[in-house]
Amino acid sequence: MTVTLKDFYADWCGPCKTQDPILEELEDDWGGRFEVEKVNVDEQQDIANEYQVRSLPTLIIENDDGIVERFVGVTQRDDIEDALESAGA
Repeated sequence: MTVTLKDFYADWCGPCKTQDPILEELEDDWGGRFEVEKVNVDEQQDIANEYQVRSLPTLIIENDDGIVERFVGVTQRDDIEDALESAGA
């Protein structure tokens, strides 16, 4: 099963900069059990619209079955890990 974490962000978004180190640490610690797809909403508005992203940062965790979890705002590591496990990472 493929698990993807979509990180919707913008360069001007302060809370997004707070979220980045949490995601980087997770990527390092989980060693390839999930993929991270960074989506710059200024450059990829079509994808942001497709996922109905209205606030930043937004994290969407999906697997082969679809969206498992959506987080809006800075999200703590424990919450992301729980969602990744639920998704099958």
